[in-house]
Amino acid sequence: MSLLLDTHIVLWWLSDDPTLANEIKDRLDHEPDVYVSVATIWEVAVKQSIGKLQKPEDLPERIRDSGFRQLDINAEHAIAAGRLPLIHRDPFDRMLIAQAKVERLTLVTRDAEIAKYDLQILAA
Repeated sequence: MSLLLDTHIVLWWLSDDPTLANEIKDRLDHEPDVYVSVATIWEVAVKQSIGKLQKPEDLPERIRDSGFRQLDINAEHAIAAGRLPLIHRDPFDRMLIAQAKVERLTLVTRDAEIAKYDLQILAA
């Protein structure tokens, strides 16, 4: 199964946060088809610039260089994100939802609002 990681999952994985269950961490460490969206990298850079996330300063680069496959945003993703029901209003999460749906990926998340959409979820 191919996975797309929600931003908090990537951050927990990078920091070896015990919040991330060992079975999920092990899967991320060994599954060949694990994706990180460029929306996640963008979200982290924005949150650092407005002071919601702190150090390390090179966190967006660390995510980029994490070894996960990069999922770029394309026009189909943008259209799908814009057409999603307004259950979740966060534009970064809406993009991840759209990308997961369009690319038929399982979204790894702990966000209960995302689970209200019709898509494959791996609850973390």
